[in-house]
Amino acid sequence: MKTLEIPKFHETFNPILDILSNREAIHTRELQNLVVKKFYSHLPKELLSEKTKSGEILINNRIAWGKSYLKKGGYIYYPERGHVQITEKGLNQKNNLSLKTIQEDPSLFDFYSEEKHKDGVDNAEIKEIKNASPQDLIDKGFAQIESEVKNELLEKLKAIDPYYFEKVILKLLNKMGYGDFIETSKSSDGGIDGIINEDKLGLDKIYIQAKRFTENKVREKDIRNFIGAMSGDTNKGVFVTTSLFDKGAEQKAKSAHHKIILIDGLKLVDLMHEYNVGIQSKYVYEVKQLDEDFFEEQ
Repeated sequence: MKTLEIPKFHETFNPILDILSNREAIHTRELQNLVVKKFYSHLPKELLSEKTKSGEILINNRIAWGKSYLKKGGYIYYPERGHVQITEKGLNQKNNLSLKTIQEDPSLFDFYSEEKHKDGVDNAEIKEIKNASPQDLIDKGFAQIESEVKNELLEKLKAIDPYYFEKVILKLLNKMGYGDFIETSKSSDGGIDGIINEDKLGLDKIYIQAKRFTENKVREKDIRNFIGAMSGDTNKGVFVTTSLFDKGAEQKAKSAHHKIILIDGLKLVDLMHEYNVGIQSKYVYEVKQLDEDFFEEQ
């Protein structure tokens, strides 16, 4: 007789798509409840009440990770905060969706798929896990979660209002220890989105330009316009974008008489993650070890 157990996260793919197949956008909590009710209500109450080390209901955690992978694979999307909706790709998924299919999907981020392109990688991965210490496995898990959060953060930044994006950048710099900031006029900023004091006393000013691009790269012309808009009271500027800088832009910033710092999308989310801007701590895990000094006191 098969032992009943909580489904693995990838085993929730098809139940999630089934619940969302009516095309309606529903709240994440409602999605979890509907998936459990339709597909896992036969499980014993003690299993459905099982929790992770951090105190979250385990089956909800598994559904949440299933939802996250479906999002990365393009099968669902988030139409608004806290809500989930199926995509055309999800509606057209007729066969049972497996973890391997999602991992090999070219639309998925590299960190999900790069380990699955060669034959025998699965065995190598199993060997790596067997040879890893518990600390290695914890570190690897945290690294994967961090990558997931940063990618979601970058997607969110690309989707928000451009003017609010400017506020986000100013808040980040303020959190990093810079002084008070001033937002420039939306209609006549002349290429300057904000001015921030280099220190708390305001001894020097830094001009800020924030470009919320989804696909386009920042080009040499953008850097040239930014430099031209800087007045004579400062020679320092920070140009931030959610995308990338092309070689012309990088060269222009490097050769300018002004000190221009370029922050692309990947560097931006690294900084936001480090200074806890736009993210929050969800769980805190406590790892304990033997206190050798305690036993030396006898």
